[in-house]
Formats: sequence, structure tokens, C-alpha cells
Amino acid sequence: MHQHSSADHGHTHHDSHGHGHHHAHHVPLDVSRVQRAFLIGVLLNAGFVVLELGYGFFAHSLALLADAVHNFGDVIGLLLAFGASALAQRAPSARFTYGLRGTTILAALANAVLLLVVTGAILLASLDRLRGAVAVDSQLMIWVALTGVGVNLVSAWLFMRGRKQDLNVEAAFVHMAGDAAIAVGVVVSGIVIGRTGWLWLDPCASIAIAVAIVWGAWGLLRESLHLAVQGVPIGIDAPAVRAFLTERPGVRDAHDLHIWAMSTTENAMTAHLVMPAGHPGDEYLETLAAALDERFGLCHVTLQVETGDGSLCRLAAEHSV
Repeated sequence: MHQHSSADHGHTHHDSHGHGHHHAHHVPLDVSRVQRAFLIGVLLNAGFVVLELGYGFFAHSLALLADAVHNFGDVIGLLLAFGASALAQRAPSARFTYGLRGTTILAALANAVLLLVVTGAILLASLDRLRGAVAVDSQLMIWVALTGVGVNLVSAWLFMRGRKQDLNVEAAFVHMAGDAAIAVGVVVSGIVIGRTGWLWLDPCASIAIAVAIVWGAWGLLRESLHLAVQGVPIGIDAPAVRAFLTERPGVRDAHDLHIWAMSTTENAMTAHLVMPAGHPGDEYLETLAAALDERFGLCHVTLQVETGDGSLCRLAAEHSV
């Protein structure tokens, strides 16, 4: 995940041990707009879930019921992301020195797990229905699914902006766009059932929905798990960051490089710079931190300057932590 955040007016300070800290006051694209999008998305989709569940039972359509269960999972996911987005704005404290930014990663992970659990339930019901076909009200199925196309397209549009800056917003967009496509599939299967009487097509459509959910959820699960265990965020090339550091004037070597995500929108980095000529001063560190933010999306950078040859540092060895 790569954020192109501008270099904010951060501040750099160092102590007698030659540590430089850059705290870029990184703010997501538009937090209030994103939270508003989540809230509208929750209300739209919750209303549609109630409608779809009711008509799904009435029409005896497993495809509609499967889509309703899927949409309910999305409502829970949107609520998780909305709550995490609000918690991420909490100021750092003595106990949570990064604030609660990490809750956005947990929300993305919970969302992915929830979608996979929902999929299991849909598959079991679909396989059971394949063993015994049930008459379906295809006309009702078509109209409800068409409503779903509209609701999901509007919801996806809400998350169009900002989806490249935040994994949770991207997840919401992918889910809503995918839901619109799934609803189109339900419309098509309803039309075919109405014209041919192929009742087996209804559970087959719900199986296709389950496959589509797994396809979308698997990528989200992998990326959120990756961030949860402090992996280098996708889109950031750690060797390129190291090379960039060692190419700076006065830097002989860079070691103890660590890059991780503080949230789904903010990335942090720490490194030791071996600078035999001496500490380069605040302005140098500030400029370097701003360049790392601009080039790699690293908004919270901590640099430790070592003025010897680096041999005294117990973290100088490769792979030491």
C-alpha cells in the first residue's frame, strides 16, 4: 500500500545520542467525508438487507437470501471500518503512544474473516438446495435484485474517492462494486428461471456469489494480516528505501531499517545512519524525512545518526532486531 502524502510541516529534534525524529502531521485525505460515506453506506445497505431478507423468504429465492446474508456481512464490515476510523482520530496517550490508529488494521482483518464465515454459510445452504429444487418467484427476485444494483452502485460511488489512501475504504469500494455485479447476476438468473423454469439455477447463482465473495475477501485477508504482523506495507520497496538512504550525502551505511504500518493510511520507518563526518544537523534530517514521506509514503520517520563506523551498534548486523 503506497500513500503519496505530501511532506507536512513536521518537526525534527535530536538528543545527545544523535537521534532524529520526524513527526509528520499526516492527516487522511478527508476523515469527515470518509466517515460520512461509511455512515450513509451502513444505512443504505442495512435498509436493503431487511428488504432483501423479507422478499427472499417470500420469493423462496436462495440467491436473494445469500445476497442478503452477504450484504449483512458488508454492513457489519462498514460499521467496523466506521468505528475504527473514529478511533484512529483519538490523540496519543501515555498508554497508547500511537493513539488507536492500529484499530483500522484490525477492522480490515475482522471484515475479511467475517466475509469468509458468511461465505461458508451460503455454500452449505446452496448445496442443500441443489438436492431439492424449490419453486422461485422469478419476477420478485428480479425487482429486488435490481434495487440491489442501485443501492450498491450508490454505495460504491461514496467510496470512489480516498480508496487509494486507505485499505478500509478500498475494501468498502471493492465490496460494494462486487455486490452490484453480484446483484446483476441475480437479475440475470431470475430472468432465465422465469423463461426456462430451471430452478437449479437459483442455488447455482448463490454458489457463484459465494465464490465471488471468497475472491474479494482473500486479498483483503492477506493484506490486513500482512499489516497486522507489521509487514512492510504493500507498495513500499524496502531495498529501495535502504538504497535511497545510503545514497544521501555523508551517509556511509544504513542499518536496523524497519518499515511498518501504524494504520491503514499511515506508514512508519526507523533506521540507523552511519555518518562518520558527524551529525548533519536538524535541517538535513528534516529534509530527508520529508523526502521519504514524498517518495515512499513514510509519514513517521525516526533516524538515529551514528558518527563512528557503525561497529559499536549491536543492531548493525543484518537481520538483527
